[in-house]
Amino acid sequence: MSHATTLRCRKCGREYPLKPLNLCDFCLSPLEVNYDYKAMAAAVSRDKLAAGPPGMYRYRELLPIESDPVDIGTGFTPLTKADNLGRELGLDNLYVKNDGLNPTFSFKDRVVSVAATKAVEFGFNAIACASTGNLAASVAAHAARANLKAYVFVPADVEAGKLVGAAVYNPVLLTVDGSYDDVNRLCRQLTDKFKWGFININLRPYYAEGSKTLGYEVAEQLGWRAPDCIVAPAASGLLFTRIWKGLEELAMLGLIDSVDTHMFVTQAAGSSPIVNAFNAGSMHVNPVIPETIVKSIAIGNPADGYYALRVARQTGGGGCSVTDEEALAGVRLLAQTEGIFAEAAGGVVIGSLKKLAAAGSIKRDQLTVAFITGAGPRTQEILTDIVRPLAVKPTVASVEELLNVSA
Repeated sequence: MSHATTLRCRKCGREYPLKPLNLCDFCLSPLEVNYDYKAMAAAVSRDKLAAGPPGMYRYRELLPIESDPVDIGTGFTPLTKADNLGRELGLDNLYVKNDGLNPTFSFKDRVVSVAATKAVEFGFNAIACASTGNLAASVAAHAARANLKAYVFVPADVEAGKLVGAAVYNPVLLTVDGSYDDVNRLCRQLTDKFKWGFININLRPYYAEGSKTLGYEVAEQLGWRAPDCIVAPAASGLLFTRIWKGLEELAMLGLIDSVDTHMFVTQAAGSSPIVNAFNAGSMHVNPVIPETIVKSIAIGNPADGYYALRVARQTGGGGCSVTDEEALAGVRLLAQTEGIFAEAAGGVVIGSLKKLAAAGSIKRDQLTVAFITGAGPRTQEILTDIVRPLAVKPTVASVEELLNVSA
């Protein structure tokens, strides 16, 4: 059973029923799921969670769903001790959480699984989303699993690989002439016209809760403890805040010690409104027009930017941005040290981690987790310049001559 009780406004605290709602009628601030934590604490323990299924629904008691989940096999992705990368960066206790190994190759499967389950519970016969690519694929896949219609809206300039990654599940795929912010604005208008469950709009409070499972998993995989530092990317900022919320909930439930994790938010320099605000010492996130190849996190007006900024400040963390060139270098560095091929957003994380370590913001001995939220093969075109094969004839002599080696 779910221990969710109401939706609650993050700003004014007004409560609403557990319906497909997103914003407070009074102050227009985001709603989030409120729980009966006393009942939840009585229902969970380390042993019970560890005995659960090898995926995100080992934490089902901590999520706001009542029915069997719409699950395509998401979660409990590897947490890798990154010794090679750590040596490069001067970090002795570095881990990489590789969420690009989810079924549709990004962390979006976590949030969509929860939101799609709620869509079924609310009686929607179609789900929809505004997306920069990864969410579109996940929504389409979960719709196929749940036998729902899917409508996915993406910017017209989204990477070709991500279009294929969504289209294979046979959704209604619509490309929009504009940025992600234009796409999102359109979808908000469509919620008033169509009785669809918009995964990241009218189902957003439930969608958000799926990201908490990243915090849960990392703590469990570390032997039930919170990291000293977390480095994660931000688009809307929601993922960043929910990783923190997951850790805080585990502490509240007595499953880990109190959390003293420094949260570092990372963005591409061409779309970094949250980091800009952090560096300016402001709590106001000014929208920007994205200009970056890192399209999966290119949101110029982040809905949860203020809350991500607040988490970074309150935890003694920070903000860091990198250029597109530094992001691509980060993709290559992670691949060539740890064998993990991340999308460009992962390069932003690794490039930022390099800067943070060099500046001493993250200390050598601190247990640090870098979050890779999407896999690289869908956006291979951004790295075509690295392909420089050596041409040889089909003879041993040709290889020896070219490489100047002999047996």
